[in-house]
Amino acid sequence: MNNADNPAGAGGQSEVGAAAVLRADVTLPASADLVILGGGIMGLWAAVKAERLGIRTVLVDSGKLGRGTSGGLLGALMPHMPDKWNDKKQFQFDALLSLEDEVSQIEAQTGLSCGYRRTGRLIPLPKPHLRAIALRHFEDAATHWDQGGRRFHWHVADQTPHPGWPDASFCEAGIVHDTFAAKVSPRKLTETLAASLNAGRHVTVVEGLAASRIDGAAGRVQFADGTSIAFGTCIVSAGHGAFPLIEALSDPLRQPIGQPVKGQAALLRAGADPDLPLLYLNGLYLVPHDNGDVALGSTSEETFDEPFSTDQQLEDLVERARALVPSLANAPVVERWAGLRPKAIDRDPMVGPHPDHANVIALTGGFKVSFGVAHLLAEAALDAVSGRILPVPASFLLENHLSVASR
Repeated sequence: MNNADNPAGAGGQSEVGAAAVLRADVTLPASADLVILGGGIMGLWAAVKAERLGIRTVLVDSGKLGRGTSGGLLGALMPHMPDKWNDKKQFQFDALLSLEDEVSQIEAQTGLSCGYRRTGRLIPLPKPHLRAIALRHFEDAATHWDQGGRRFHWHVADQTPHPGWPDASFCEAGIVHDTFAAKVSPRKLTETLAASLNAGRHVTVVEGLAASRIDGAAGRVQFADGTSIAFGTCIVSAGHGAFPLIEALSDPLRQPIGQPVKGQAALLRAGADPDLPLLYLNGLYLVPHDNGDVALGSTSEETFDEPFSTDQQLEDLVERARALVPSLANAPVVERWAGLRPKAIDRDPMVGPHPDHANVIALTGGFKVSFGVAHLLAEAALDAVSGRILPVPASFLLENHLSVASR
């Protein structure tokens, strides 16, 4: 299937909204204290944080802000399972909790909505053994999902609190209601972050310029059109495109530090209640958004021929969604989307300075959790700009990913 019925164009990648001024014709400055390569969710948060700190910054994107994978459809902000707690799960919990205030701040600044709601998540339990596992998770959540007096729950019920969402046939052993999960509109959030930069004084945005090489020793980025810019520090947040740029700075590696993974999603014109919880079952996500549309996805394809075209794999997800929620049977598909997500070699996000070039800092690789953790990873990247210790799990550090790739 192609994208002929996709109103956002080939690949389903959205334009930045009218509130953001497109600046493809801005002349590239000769230098900047901070250069950020990539204007997706990671690079946008880094630019917003740099603006707040008053750092003279140039944000450069190969296309338009928010047009890549960050311009997708889902926006599911789901926590890890509350069992086997570790530093990575704690970091994600803290990030998902603090995102609520971050979104409120950026909405107040711009007057725009990010489509954020903490509506929770429902997980059907079709088999009896899944209920036993879920009951153990109830105790785990009681222990770990408590922060500063705010407590979130992992309820196990006999039936869904929202009849038909999902169909009772999928809940033979009950259903989990997680009260911590939330959702956001990916496009509205990236649009709002981009709009906030328009009101600032410290960040210059240059669009339509692809980086071809980073010279860490000289402190200079070279671009595909032959131009270049000198930097004090460079944050590399160009999604999967960040991997080869960083690899070129390193000694020969046995394998790449990351790869693109294709994801496909769709949008149904469903007229759904936007306060409905997310639905999740065996890799299928259903996310009701503020206008009543329901986003569904997604595939995870490590091998593919056409990165920005949808195919039968997506149609199979649509049919699964309609079986899970029969009221969606006649909801038309109004958009089909495909994009490439950055998956680092050790799967975890990738952040931190290059061990041989401390002025080059990675900020990528969030894979399926980027929208929930990008704001805290951006803060960590800016800590690295200032030479501070990064408050992230050790497995997130660029140095760790390089070590894994060299084995």
